Amino acid sequence: MTERLHRDFLAITDFSRTELAYLFALAERMRAGHYREKPLAGKALAMIFMKASTRTRVSFEVGTWQLGGHALFLSPRDVQLGRGEPIADTARVLSRYVDGIMIRTFAHAEVEELAKFAGVPVINGLTDLSHPCQILADILTVRQHLGEITGKKVAWIGDGNNMANSWIEAAGVLGFELVLACPEGYDPDAGILAGAGEHARVVRDPAEAAKGAHVVNTDVWASMGQEEEQALREKAFAGYEVNAALMKQADKKAIFLHCLPAHRGEEVSAEVIDGPQSRVWDEAENRLHAQKAVMAVLMGGEQLR
Repeated sequence: MTERLHRDFLAITDFSRTELAYLFALAERMRAGHYREKPLAGKALAMIFMKASTRTRVSFEVGTWQLGGHALFLSPRDVQLGRGEPIADTARVLSRYVDGIMIRTFAHAEVEELAKFAGVPVINGLTDLSHPCQILADILTVRQHLGEITGKKVAWIGDGNNMANSWIEAAGVLGFELVLACPEGYDPDAGILAGAGEHARVVRDPAEAAKGAHVVNTDVWASMGQEEEQALREKAFAGYEVNAALMKQADKKAIFLHCLPAHRGEEVSAEVIDGPQSRVWDEAENRLHAQKAVMAVLMGGEQLR
């Protein structure tokens, strides 16, 4: 196995609270147009997509180019993983060609194995367990509109999915209050929840979670790969829509976030997502800036200090 002389980004907990602060500051410089460096000049990022994507692909591809590098899109048809090649072999081979690997896939264990055998940085673009890049963008959006997230209350309404898990990890590292309203049987990962200690808790009542919250957040009820559960989930999540009545429970200056794509009339009403408290478009844009910061650090030599 190649000697590890690099860092990976598989989960929010891979960065300390201090490092995240520097990472956000770097991303904010990039968003403001004050960062002109090209740390990825002459470098390439392999982007493995076992799950389809709009925002992840475009933001990583454009971000790599803006930093001076080149991104390669690899679908299951383009890599031998789709035909049964061991992940370890793919990791070893790609490491001879590229300077970083981003993977968006189903099982989190696949990302961990890829990172174990890769000789270059690996970035988790999404798994069924976590979505750390999206959470960086979400917190960047909170900072953009509300200032530091520490001391704020964040409400998560709906499925205890990969997004919920990464929000929990962020609460544990950054020390803000996270209240998740999830139906019985749809709780987040128990181990991740325990790791956040007093900073995160699960309730059943969406109004309880939203009460006084500075950020109200949700996601689709049936994530990619769960489409066959749609009817069952619609029944289980009845009453969990983020609508105007629920937003009234939150702080008067509260913002609404959604990682997209959204199903208006299911997890969120059109009135909310298209309304004045919605920051979903800034949130989507911030995927670009947050991921550029991650790549500049992991692949381009930028220091978190």
